[in-house]
Amino acid sequence: MYHFFSEHENIHDTYIDIKGSDVNHIKNVLRFQVGDKLLISSGDNVDYTCHITQISEDYIRADIDSVDECGKELPSKIYLFQGLPKADKMELVIQKAVELGVHEVIPVAMSRSVVKLDAKKAEAKVKRWNAIAESAAKQSKRSIIPKVSEVLSFKEAVFKAAECDVKLLPYECAEGMKKTKEIVENIQPGQSIAIFIGPEGGFDCKELELASKADCQIITLGKRILRTETAGMMVLSVLMYHLECESC
Repeated sequence: MYHFFSEHENIHDTYIDIKGSDVNHIKNVLRFQVGDKLLISSGDNVDYTCHITQISEDYIRADIDSVDECGKELPSKIYLFQGLPKADKMELVIQKAVELGVHEVIPVAMSRSVVKLDAKKAEAKVKRWNAIAESAAKQSKRSIIPKVSEVLSFKEAVFKAAECDVKLLPYECAEGMKKTKEIVENIQPGQSIAIFIGPEGGFDCKELELASKADCQIITLGKRILRTETAGMMVLSVLMYHLECESC
Protein backbone atom coordinates (compact mmCIF):
# COMPACT_ATOMS: atom_id res chain seq x y z
CA MET A 1 0.00 0.00 0.00
CA TYR A 2 1.40 3.38 -1.01
CA HIS A 3 2.10 5.83 1.81
CA PHE A 4 1.48 9.59 1.90
CA PHE A 5 1.42 12.39 4.47
CA SER A 6 -1.28 15.02 4.96
CA GLU A 7 -1.35 18.26 6.92
CA HIS A 8 -3.53 18.38 10.05
CA GLU A 9 -5.92 20.92 8.55
CA ASN A 10 -6.67 18.45 5.73
CA ILE A 11 -7.57 15.60 8.09
CA HIS A 12 -11.27 15.47 8.94
CA ASP A 13 -13.46 13.09 10.94
CA THR A 14 -14.33 10.79 8.04
CA TYR A 15 -12.03 11.80 5.18
CA ILE A 16 -8.57 13.19 4.36
CA ASP A 17 -7.48 15.50 1.52
CA ILE A 18 -4.04 15.12 -0.02
CA LYS A 19 -2.70 18.30 -1.63
CA GLY A 20 0.51 19.55 -3.23
CA SER A 21 2.95 17.57 -5.37
CA ASP A 22 1.52 14.22 -4.26
CA VAL A 23 -1.66 14.93 -6.27
CA ASN A 24 0.22 14.77 -9.56
CA HIS A 25 2.15 11.69 -8.39
CA ILE A 26 -1.05 9.83 -7.46
CA LYS A 27 -2.92 10.86 -10.64
CA ASN A 28 -0.30 10.76 -13.36
CA VAL A 29 2.52 8.54 -12.10
CA LEU A 30 0.75 5.90 -10.04
CA ARG A 31 -2.48 6.37 -12.05
CA PHE A 32 -4.65 5.57 -9.05
CA GLN A 33 -8.41 5.38 -9.47
CA VAL A 34 -11.40 5.89 -7.19
CA GLY A 35 -11.53 2.95 -4.79
CA ASP A 36 -7.76 2.41 -4.57
CA LYS A 37 -6.38 2.16 -1.04
CA LEU A 38 -3.78 4.47 0.55
CA LEU A 39 -1.95 4.68 3.86
CA ILE A 40 -1.94 8.28 5.09
CA SER A 41 -0.04 9.61 8.11
CA SER A 42 -0.64 12.81 10.01
CA GLY A 43 2.97 13.38 11.00
CA ASP A 44 2.28 12.86 14.71
CA ASN A 45 2.38 9.05 14.89
CA VAL A 46 -1.21 8.39 13.74
CA ASP A 47 -1.83 6.33 10.59
CA TYR A 48 -5.01 6.11 8.52
CA THR A 49 -5.97 3.36 6.08
CA CYS A 50 -8.13 5.00 3.41
CA HIS A 51 -9.66 4.54 -0.04
CA ILE A 52 -9.87 7.22 -2.72
CA THR A 53 -13.33 8.73 -3.28
CA GLN A 54 -12.51 11.79 -5.38
CA ILE A 55 -9.70 12.84 -7.74
CA SER A 56 -9.56 16.50 -8.78
CA GLU A 57 -6.98 18.90 -10.14
CA ASP A 58 -6.05 20.28 -6.72
CA TYR A 59 -6.55 17.44 -4.27
CA ILE A 60 -7.17 13.74 -3.72
CA ARG A 61 -9.97 12.93 -1.26
CA ALA A 62 -9.90 9.63 0.60
CA ASP A 63 -12.41 8.25 3.07
CA ILE A 64 -11.00 6.85 6.32
CA ASP A 65 -11.47 3.08 6.73
CA SER A 66 -9.47 2.57 9.95
CA VAL A 67 -7.18 4.48 12.32
CA ASP A 68 -3.98 3.26 14.00
CA GLU A 69 -3.20 5.61 16.89
CA CYS A 70 -0.10 3.63 17.94
CA GLY A 71 1.82 4.45 14.77
CA LYS A 72 5.18 2.96 13.89
CA GLU A 73 7.57 5.20 15.80
CA LEU A 74 10.14 4.10 18.34
CA PRO A 75 9.25 4.72 21.99
CA SER A 76 12.26 7.07 22.26
CA LYS A 77 13.30 10.07 20.18
CA ILE A 78 16.79 9.56 18.74
CA TYR A 79 18.82 12.52 17.50
CA LEU A 80 21.72 11.76 15.15
CA PHE A 81 24.46 14.43 15.25
CA GLN A 82 26.36 13.51 12.09
CA GLY A 83 29.75 15.06 11.32
CA LEU A 84 29.65 16.33 7.73
CA PRO A 85 31.06 13.57 5.50
CA LYS A 86 32.59 13.86 2.03
CA ALA A 87 30.74 13.67 -1.30
CA ASP A 88 27.13 12.49 -1.13
CA LYS A 89 27.51 10.22 1.90
CA MET A 90 25.18 12.44 3.92
CA GLU A 91 22.31 11.47 1.63
CA LEU A 92 22.90 7.79 2.36
CA VAL A 93 23.19 8.47 6.10
CA ILE A 94 19.88 10.35 6.13
CA GLN A 95 18.05 7.73 4.09
CA LYS A 96 19.16 4.82 6.27
CA ALA A 97 18.79 6.73 9.54
CA VAL A 98 15.16 7.48 8.69
CA GLU A 99 14.54 3.82 7.86
CA LEU A 100 15.99 2.85 11.25
CA GLY A 101 13.77 5.19 13.23
CA VAL A 102 15.75 8.39 13.84
CA HIS A 103 13.67 11.37 15.01
CA GLU A 104 15.98 14.11 13.73
CA VAL A 105 19.28 14.33 11.87
CA ILE A 106 21.56 17.22 12.76
CA PRO A 107 24.49 17.84 10.36
CA VAL A 108 27.53 19.07 12.29
CA ALA A 109 30.54 20.94 10.92
CA MET A 110 33.42 19.45 12.91
CA SER A 111 37.11 20.33 13.02
CA ARG A 112 38.09 17.41 10.79
CA SER A 113 35.17 17.70 8.36
CA VAL A 114 36.58 18.01 4.86
CA VAL A 115 33.36 19.53 3.53
CA LYS A 116 32.95 23.24 4.24
CA LEU A 117 29.55 24.75 3.42
CA ASP A 118 28.82 28.45 3.18
CA ALA A 119 25.34 29.68 4.14
CA LYS A 120 23.94 29.49 0.59
CA LYS A 121 25.24 25.97 -0.07
CA ALA A 122 24.15 24.78 3.36
CA GLU A 123 20.60 26.04 2.79
CA ALA A 124 20.35 24.21 -0.56
CA LYS A 125 21.82 21.03 0.94
CA VAL A 126 19.42 21.04 3.90
CA LYS A 127 16.46 21.46 1.54
CA ARG A 128 17.57 18.43 -0.50
CA TRP A 129 18.33 16.41 2.65
CA ASN A 130 14.80 17.02 3.94
CA ALA A 131 13.37 15.84 0.63
CA ILE A 132 15.40 12.64 1.00
CA ALA A 133 14.12 12.23 4.56
CA GLU A 134 10.52 12.58 3.37
CA SER A 135 11.02 10.03 0.59
CA ALA A 136 12.62 7.56 3.02
CA ALA A 137 9.79 8.11 5.52
CA LYS A 138 7.21 7.23 2.87
CA GLN A 139 9.15 4.17 1.71
CA SER A 140 9.64 2.79 5.21
CA LYS A 141 6.07 3.73 6.25
CA ARG A 142 7.15 5.99 9.09
CA SER A 143 4.35 7.77 10.94
CA ILE A 144 6.31 11.04 10.93
CA ILE A 145 8.73 12.75 8.58
CA PRO A 146 12.02 13.11 10.48
CA LYS A 147 13.54 16.56 10.20
CA VAL A 148 17.04 17.39 8.96
CA SER A 149 18.09 20.54 10.79
CA GLU A 150 20.38 23.34 9.70
CA VAL A 151 24.12 22.69 9.93
CA LEU A 152 25.49 23.36 13.43
CA SER A 153 28.96 23.84 14.82
CA PHE A 154 30.14 21.20 17.30
CA LYS A 155 29.64 23.60 20.20
CA GLU A 156 26.08 24.34 19.06
CA ALA A 157 25.42 20.60 18.64
CA VAL A 158 26.57 19.82 22.19
CA PHE A 159 24.33 22.61 23.50
CA LYS A 160 21.33 21.22 21.58
CA ALA A 161 22.04 17.67 22.84
CA ALA A 162 22.07 18.87 26.45
CA GLU A 163 18.29 18.39 26.55
CA CYS A 164 18.60 14.65 25.79
CA ASP A 165 18.50 12.07 28.57
CA VAL A 166 21.26 9.92 27.08
CA LYS A 167 24.24 11.13 25.06
CA LEU A 168 26.49 8.62 23.24
CA LEU A 169 29.72 9.26 21.36
CA PRO A 170 31.32 6.26 19.64
CA TYR A 171 35.11 6.69 19.46
CA GLU A 172 37.60 4.38 17.77
CA CYS A 173 40.08 4.62 20.64
CA ALA A 174 37.55 3.73 23.33
CA GLU A 175 37.65 0.29 24.89
CA GLY A 176 35.29 -2.00 26.74
CA MET A 177 32.41 -3.50 24.78
CA LYS A 178 30.93 -4.64 28.10
CA LYS A 179 30.49 -0.99 29.09
CA THR A 180 28.76 -0.21 25.78
CA LYS A 181 26.40 -3.14 26.34
CA GLU A 182 25.55 -2.00 29.87
CA ILE A 183 24.87 1.57 28.73
CA VAL A 184 22.54 0.44 25.94
CA GLU A 185 20.68 -2.03 28.17
CA ASN A 186 20.05 0.71 30.76
CA ILE A 187 18.31 2.97 28.23
CA GLN A 188 14.57 3.01 28.90
CA PRO A 189 11.74 3.57 26.41
CA GLY A 190 10.75 7.22 26.53
CA GLN A 191 14.26 8.54 27.14
CA SER A 192 15.61 10.87 24.45
CA ILE A 193 18.95 9.86 22.95
CA ALA A 194 21.69 11.85 21.22
CA ILE A 195 24.29 10.07 19.08
CA PHE A 196 27.45 11.91 17.98
CA ILE A 197 29.22 10.53 14.90
CA GLY A 198 32.49 12.00 13.69
CA PRO A 199 33.43 12.70 10.06
CA GLU A 200 36.03 10.68 8.13
CA GLY A 201 38.86 12.15 10.19
CA GLY A 202 37.13 11.46 13.49
CA PHE A 203 36.86 13.76 16.50
CA ASP A 204 39.69 16.01 17.59
CA CYS A 205 40.81 16.26 21.23
CA LYS A 206 38.97 19.51 21.95
CA GLU A 207 35.70 18.07 20.68
CA LEU A 208 36.10 14.97 22.84
CA GLU A 209 36.86 17.15 25.86
CA LEU A 210 33.82 19.34 25.24
CA ALA A 211 31.58 16.29 24.79
CA SER A 212 32.88 14.67 27.98
CA LYS A 213 32.20 17.83 29.98
CA ALA A 214 28.65 17.78 28.61
CA ASP A 215 28.12 14.25 30.00
CA CYS A 216 28.48 12.42 26.69
CA GLN A 217 29.32 8.76 27.29
CA ILE A 218 32.32 7.72 25.19
CA ILE A 219 31.70 4.20 23.91
CA THR A 220 33.28 1.64 21.61
CA LEU A 221 31.51 -0.14 18.76
CA GLY A 222 33.95 -3.03 18.68
CA LYS A 223 37.45 -3.85 17.49
CA ARG A 224 36.94 -2.80 13.90
CA ILE A 225 37.10 0.77 12.58
CA LEU A 226 33.77 1.73 11.03
CA ARG A 227 33.32 4.35 8.34
CA THR A 228 31.36 7.46 9.29
CA GLU A 229 28.39 6.34 7.20
CA THR A 230 28.42 2.94 8.95
CA ALA A 231 28.91 3.93 12.59
CA GLY A 232 25.63 5.80 13.01
CA MET A 233 23.70 3.00 11.32
CA MET A 234 25.26 0.46 13.67
CA VAL A 235 24.23 2.42 16.79
CA LEU A 236 20.74 3.09 15.44
CA SER A 237 20.24 -0.59 14.63
CA VAL A 238 21.22 -1.66 18.14
CA LEU A 239 18.98 0.99 19.74
CA MET A 240 16.04 0.13 17.48
CA TYR A 241 16.29 -3.55 18.44
CA HIS A 242 16.69 -2.76 22.15
CA LEU A 243 13.86 -0.20 22.35
CA GLU A 244 11.35 -2.24 20.36
CA CYS A 245 12.07 -5.34 22.43
CA GLU A 246 11.66 -3.34 25.65
CA SER A 247 8.34 -1.87 24.51
CA CYS A 248 6.78 -5.15 23.28
